[in-house]
Amino acid sequence: DKTVSLRKDLSEMHEWITQAEEEYLERDFEYKTPDELQKAVEELKRAKEEAMQKEVKVKLITDSVNNFIAKAPPAAHEALKKELDVLITSYQRLCNRLNGKCKTLEEVWACWRELLSYLDAENKWLNEIETKLKATENIQGGAEEISESLDSLERLMRHPEDNRNQIRELAQTLTDGGILDELINEKLEKFNTQWEELRQEAVRRQKSLEQSIQSAQETDKTLRLIQESLGVIDKQLTAYSADRVDAAQVPQEAQ
Repeated sequence: DKTVSLRKDLSEMHEWITQAEEEYLERDFEYKTPDELQKAVEELKRAKEEAMQKEVKVKLITDSVNNFIAKAPPAAHEALKKELDVLITSYQRLCNRLNGKCKTLEEVWACWRELLSYLDAENKWLNEIETKLKATENIQGGAEEISESLDSLERLMRHPEDNRNQIRELAQTLTDGGILDELINEKLEKFNTQWEELRQEAVRRQKSLEQSIQSAQETDKTLRLIQESLGVIDKQLTAYSADRVDAAQVPQEAQ
C-alpha cells in the first residue's frame, strides 16, 4: 500500500545518506602527495553536487508524505512524520558537512598552490644570487667597476623577508594538519639550506669585493702619482730638449 511505498522511499534515502557519510565524512584521510589531495577535492566536489541533486528526491518524498498525511487517518501520521523529520534533518546535516569539508579542502589546496608560488618566486631569486656570485668570482677592472658589482650584489641581497614569512606560515598551516607534511618538510629543508649557503657565500663575496675595491683604489692612486711624476719629468725633458741641453748637463734623475 501507500504507507509501505513511502517507508521504502524513506529507507532508501536514509541508506544513501549513511553511505555518503561513511564514504566521505567518517573515513580518515591522509594526504601525502598533491595528487591525493587534488583527488580528494574533486571527489568531495562530486559528492557535494550529488547531494544537492538529491534535494529534488527529498522534496518529492516530503510532498508525498505530507499529501498522504493530509488524507490518511491520524493513527498513520505520527510514525511517518517522525521518519520524515529524521530524514530531512539527516539530509541537511549531510549537505552542511559536505559543504564544510569541501570548502576546507579547497582552502587547503589553495594554500598548497600558494606555497608553491612563493617557493617558486624565492627559488628564482636564489638563482639570481647564484648567477651574480658566479659573475663576481674573478672580476677584473678598476675600483669603479668592482664597486658597481658590489652595489648590484648588495641590492640583490636586500630582498624583503615577506615571501619567506609567507612560506613559513603556509607550511606550518599545512603540516599542522598533517597534510603533505613529508613533502613540504623536504622542500623547505632544501630551500633553507640553499638560502643559508648562498647568504654566507654572498657575505664572503661582499667582503672580498670591498678588499678588491680598496686594493684597486690604492693601485689607481699609485698610477696617478706615477703619471703626475712622469708628466713633470716630461715637461723638464721637453724644456731641456728645446734649450739643446746635453744629457750630461742635467740631473741624474732626468738622464
